[in-house]
Amino acid sequence: MKVMRQNDRWRWLTAGAVAVCLLAFTLLIGLLAWQGVRAFWPQRVDLYSFSQPDGREVRLLGETLEHQPRFPAPADEQGNSAGQVHRYLIKTGNRDWDAPDFRVVYSRQAASVSQPKAIMVLQRRSHGQAYGWFIGLREDNEVLTARNPDALLHQRLAQVQLLVRQANQIRRVEMARVNSQREQLDEQATQQRAAGRFDLQTQSEYQANQAALQRRFDHLSETLASLQQQSQRDVLILRDVHGIDHAIPLTEIVDSWKPNAMTLGEKSLHFLHQLWRFVSDSPADGGSESGAFPAIFGTVLMVLLMSIVVMPLGVIAAIWLHEYAGRNALTRLVRIAVVNLAGVPSIVYGVFGLGFFVWLVGGTIDQLFFASALPNPTFGTPGLLWAALTLALLTLPVVIVATEEGLSRIPDSLRQGSLALGATQAETLWHVVLPLAVPAMLTGLILAVARAAGETAPLMLVGVVKMVPELPIDAVFPYLHLDRKFMHLGFQIYDLAFQSPNIEADRPLVFATALLLVLIILSLNLLAMSLRHRLRERYRLMTQ
Repeated sequence: MKVMRQNDRWRWLTAGAVAVCLLAFTLLIGLLAWQGVRAFWPQRVDLYSFSQPDGREVRLLGETLEHQPRFPAPADEQGNSAGQVHRYLIKTGNRDWDAPDFRVVYSRQAASVSQPKAIMVLQRRSHGQAYGWFIGLREDNEVLTARNPDALLHQRLAQVQLLVRQANQIRRVEMARVNSQREQLDEQATQQRAAGRFDLQTQSEYQANQAALQRRFDHLSETLASLQQQSQRDVLILRDVHGIDHAIPLTEIVDSWKPNAMTLGEKSLHFLHQLWRFVSDSPADGGSESGAFPAIFGTVLMVLLMSIVVMPLGVIAAIWLHEYAGRNALTRLVRIAVVNLAGVPSIVYGVFGLGFFVWLVGGTIDQLFFASALPNPTFGTPGLLWAALTLALLTLPVVIVATEEGLSRIPDSLRQGSLALGATQAETLWHVVLPLAVPAMLTGLILAVARAAGETAPLMLVGVVKMVPELPIDAVFPYLHLDRKFMHLGFQIYDLAFQSPNIEADRPLVFATALLLVLIILSLNLLAMSLRHRLRERYRLMTQ
C-alpha cells in the first residue's frame, strides 16, 4: 500500500508538471496572438479637441492607444508637480509631414472626442499609416469625378497594384533571365578565347546572339518604363487634421479603409485580408509595415536544408558509435566531445561558420570554379548554404544523442535472432535495427528543428540580412540559389524590436512575427511527431 501511495504521488506530480507546461505554452500563444494579431483589426479613429489655457484649440486625429484619467502631472521648470491630469497616447500617423506619429498629450480637462465616419486610413509602403479625409483622385493633375468616390479609389488602386506586379514580374523574372543569358554568353566567349577557338564564325554568332539579347532587354526596359509611368499617374488627395491637402501616389498605398463607418462583418473581412497580406506579402523597401513572406520562406527553406544535411550525418555517427565502435578511449572521447558540443554557445558556431565555411571553403570554391567572377565573390560570402551547414553543425550533437539513445533501447535479442537466421550485420542493421530506431531519429529531428528555427545570432554572421530583394528560388537556372542571402523570422524579430526607427509602430509586428515563428516550429514538430507515432505503432509488436 505504501508503494502504491508513493506511485500515486509521483503520478500526480508528473501530471501537474505536464499541466503547468501546457498552461505556460497556451499563455505564451495567447499573449503573442493578443498583442500581435489585434493590430490587424481596424481600430476606430478619434478626433480630439484640446482646450489650451490661452483659449486656443488643438486638434489631433488618430487611434487612441491609452487613456489615463488620473495621471500625476509632469513637473514644471521649477520641479514642482501638482494635481492630476489626463494622459493620452495617440497614434497620429502622417509620419512624413507631421512627425512623430505617436503623441503623448497631457490635459487638465478631458478632451472632446468624436469619431467622424468620413475619416480614412491609408496603409502605405513607407512612412507608416496616414489619417485624414479623402478629398478626391487626380490623373495627370486632372480631377476624377464619380458617383461613388470610394469605389473609384479601390478600382484605381487595384489597377495600380496590377501594374506594379507586372513591372516586378518583368524586372525580377524576365530581365533577370536575359541578364543571366548574357552572362552565360560572355562566359562562353571568354572560354573560347582562352582555348583559341574564337574564330570569325564564332565571333559573328556571338555578336548576333548578343545583339538579340540586347534588343530583348531594350524592349523589356521600354515596357517596364511604360508600366511605371502608367502606375504613377494616379494621385490621392488626403486632407489632414490641420486642413492641409497632401498628394499621395497610389503606388505608395497598400490599402485604404474608413474604420468608423465599417460594420462588424466588414471589419472581420478586413482583418482576414490584413492577416493574409502580412503572411503573403513582401516588406517594402525602407519600411517594415508590409509582409513577412520572404522571412517565412527563408526560415522554412533553411530548416529543410539543415535537416537534409544533419540527419544523415547524425544517424551515421550514432550508428558507428553504438554498433561498430568498441568501448575504448576513442569512443569515450568522441562521446564527451559530442556532449560538450551541445553546450557550446550558438554565436561560436556562427564565428566558426564564417571562418571555415564562408572564407575557407567558399573562397576555395570561388578560386576553383568561379575565377572569372573574382574579385566579386560567389560562394565566398555569407549565404543560404553556409547558414544551413552552420546550423547542421550546431544541431548535430542533438541528433547523435537522440539516435544513439534509440539504438540502445532496441533489445539485443532482435539482433542476435537476425544474425542466427543467417543475416549479416549490415543486413541486420538495415532491416531490423534502423526501422525500430526511426522514431528516435525523428525525435532528434524534432529537437534539431526546434533549436535551429529559432537561432538568430549565428545566422547574422553567415547569411541572414534585413532586406533582400530576391528569394533564393526563382525562374533562373539553377533555380535554387544557395549562394544568396536570405531573410529569417528570428532576425526580423530582432530588427523590429531593437533596430527599428519607430519602435512603437513596429511593436505589434514583433509579437505577430514571433507568433508566426512559433507556429512554424509547432507545425514542423507536429508533422514529425505524427510520422514518429505511426512508425512506433507499426514496429511496436516487434519489440514485445
